[in-house]
Amino acid sequence: MSELDAVRALMEADRWIDRVSSQRDHLPEASELTEVENELRGLAELIRELDEQRRPVRDGFNEAADRADNLRRRRDEVADRLASAAAPARELATMQTELDRLIGSLDAAEDLEVALMLDLEPLDERADDLRHRAAPLAKRRHELTEAITQLRASLAEEVAHLGVTREALAAALSAPLRRRYEAAFTRSGVSGAAQLDQGRCDGCRVTLSPLDLERFRASDPDQFTECPHCGRLLLAC
Repeated sequence: MSELDAVRALMEADRWIDRVSSQRDHLPEASELTEVENELRGLAELIRELDEQRRPVRDGFNEAADRADNLRRRRDEVADRLASAAAPARELATMQTELDRLIGSLDAAEDLEVALMLDLEPLDERADDLRHRAAPLAKRRHELTEAITQLRASLAEEVAHLGVTREALAAALSAPLRRRYEAAFTRSGVSGAAQLDQGRCDGCRVTLSPLDLERFRASDPDQFTECPHCGRLLLAC
């Protein structure tokens, strides 16, 4: 293989490595994952805000329910005692008074319990709706995370394999030419050579001046003229 062919093969290998690396770093699944995670964060924030609204209402409901339960038990105790008591009239009157008071307090506690329960219902329904919307998103996030992990591992393996091939191609160059190529590669980050396509370097996309074009055409292909703009070794298409 001539050095011209070796440089061209090395250029193509480096460009292919760059494409695969770019694909690994810009997976469409990763973009979708970002969108899914942003939507999940938005729903989580709405749920947190809703929980802040529900907390005092739920605490009040639980407190009213506990008070109603206590009053209910006490009412039943007093009613049982009153029904079975063979006590003086004054003591029976006292128990009846307490029973009437308990019934009144229980009615008020139950009314409050019902009112708070009605306040909670739309908040609970809203929270359930938000969690229902989040469930498929959480599942999709898991699917995307697994897919991205597998794809990146596969692409990383491909890049490693291409890197071995690339080293073999680079080794085929003479030491001075390899130093020139690698210096241009370091500057560009993609490849150390580029093709001259219709007067334009297809590496930096800059059109060469007429003088630079004439210099390229007049040069020996084995001398590898450099692009005056990006420094890549120029190759004819």
